[in-house]
Amino acid sequence: MLTLFSDIYKYRQMIFSLVHKELRGRYKGSVLGFFWTFLNPLLQLIVYTFVFSVLMHQQIEKYYLFLFVALVPWIFFSSCVSAGANCVFIYGNLVKKIYFPREIIPISFVTSQFVNMLYTFIVVFAVIILTGHGFNFHALLCLPVIMIVEYFLSLGMCLFFSAITVYVRDVHHILSIVIMAWQFLTPVMYPSSRVPQQYLTLWNLNPMASVIESYRMILYNKQVPDLKTLGVAIAMGFFFLIFGELLFSKLQRGFAENL
Repeated sequence: MLTLFSDIYKYRQMIFSLVHKELRGRYKGSVLGFFWTFLNPLLQLIVYTFVFSVLMHQQIEKYYLFLFVALVPWIFFSSCVSAGANCVFIYGNLVKKIYFPREIIPISFVTSQFVNMLYTFIVVFAVIILTGHGFNFHALLCLPVIMIVEYFLSLGMCLFFSAITVYVRDVHHILSIVIMAWQFLTPVMYPSSRVPQQYLTLWNLNPMASVIESYRMILYNKQVPDLKTLGVAIAMGFFFLIFGELLFSKLQRGFAENL
């Protein structure tokens, strides 16, 4: 593991280059370009707010904010899983031609998505300030912690699925359905208090449930996340990072032959 960290550090400039390439190429050729970073979550927010607060009558105060603080981190995670599954395949020619730690590809992809999320949080903070909702600055100190936890969780998922996709291309297509179902099984559009008691044990196996709850506690409820919720999120993040890396490390030996 220490050797891997050392190798990744040596190739840090390659990571920076790939992240820069990903950020520049995301909306290349589009009229609005970089502004889609902000427009995409805002458009989703408008649709979900209309459906759940107007048509389905969610009785939640400032539902748009309740949703927004969870939707932005969810978009980051879902992008890392669904689009990230294909990242090694996209760089197949590079993998076959030169040596570098293959983990650099998922790391670069997830980092570019993470930077994109940070930009979007500018809009989240602006909405919180303009609506007069305000912040609890003690709770806000926990925000970088949960962001890093989600980064590790997303990276672990990206490592896992990108390695499998090299061998089974159908995984990339299946994940689009899985992510849609996963979103409805995560408290993004509703509070976790709505989950029936008999399903809570199974519910807690969802690694994103505690992550989303932590974001909402910090930014919507203006409270420091309880230690149980935060602890579960941290444990889940590191577990999936280690698990994803172990599988990626094992499967990467056959990448060149299967790309």
